Amino acid sequence: MGFTKKVIYKTPEEIELLRKSCLLVCDVLAMIGETLKPGITGNEIDAKAEQLIRDNGAVPGFKGLYGFPGTLCISRNEGIVHGIPTKDEFKDGDIVSIDCGTIMNEFYGDAAYTFAIGDVKPETMRLLSVTKESLRLGIMEAKVNNRIGDISHAIQHFCEKDHDYSIVRELVGHGLGKKLHEPPEVPNYGRRGSGPKIKEGLVIAIEPMVNMGRRDVRQAKDGWTIVTKDKLPSAHFEHSIAVTANGPDILSDHGRVEAAISKNPNLKPVLDVNN
Repeated sequence: MGFTKKVIYKTPEEIELLRKSCLLVCDVLAMIGETLKPGITGNEIDAKAEQLIRDNGAVPGFKGLYGFPGTLCISRNEGIVHGIPTKDEFKDGDIVSIDCGTIMNEFYGDAAYTFAIGDVKPETMRLLSVTKESLRLGIMEAKVNNRIGDISHAIQHFCEKDHDYSIVRELVGHGLGKKLHEPPEVPNYGRRGSGPKIKEGLVIAIEPMVNMGRRDVRQAKDGWTIVTKDKLPSAHFEHSIAVTANGPDILSDHGRVEAAISKNPNLKPVLDVNN
């Protein structure tokens, strides 16, 4: 994935630049929350996303990276991540993970959200709620003197032990900065107290990828999309966060996305897990 070897800690000024990039990503995801509906295609929302990013003086962070053809990673139903935008129309009952990256002022932004179109099954909505909550629990562990494994364990324990879902092993979160993928890797599984120590100035993207069925994955024929082997649904939520002396500072903003979803009758909101 192009990881460098050394963790690059960020200054407060650099963190604010990263925040701007991440908030633009969330503006893109909010735009998608306004427009996503049955009948629209991945190609259509990808073009809108690229236009919005460029209109704000930034460039798409994913397009061309490692040869990826789109502005957005669009992964539907059993798709986990890295889906390519296509001319296929979204349908009522689909869930769609949309991951977006931007580059602004030399720094990347990165965030993802899984959208529910129309009459999505209650058991699938439950998967989305649990995955979103696992992200929150992971972020809470991103504190000075904790270890990366504390984040990993919190996500894995909640999804696998408490809710009997499966964590994808082959794909992980990552450091974020002037490169999209910096160290450290941030797995969504692991032992508490393991891995690199977390220090002030660390900026990481935490991104649980959670399968309803088994954890086994395969690559689709398009050469990009990672899908579940058992073809059961998968959910993906991502925040980029900075570690401060006062705890984790979430640089991205799903609130903007959820406000847009609440106004779109074609989408179903992802409720808090206890609702």
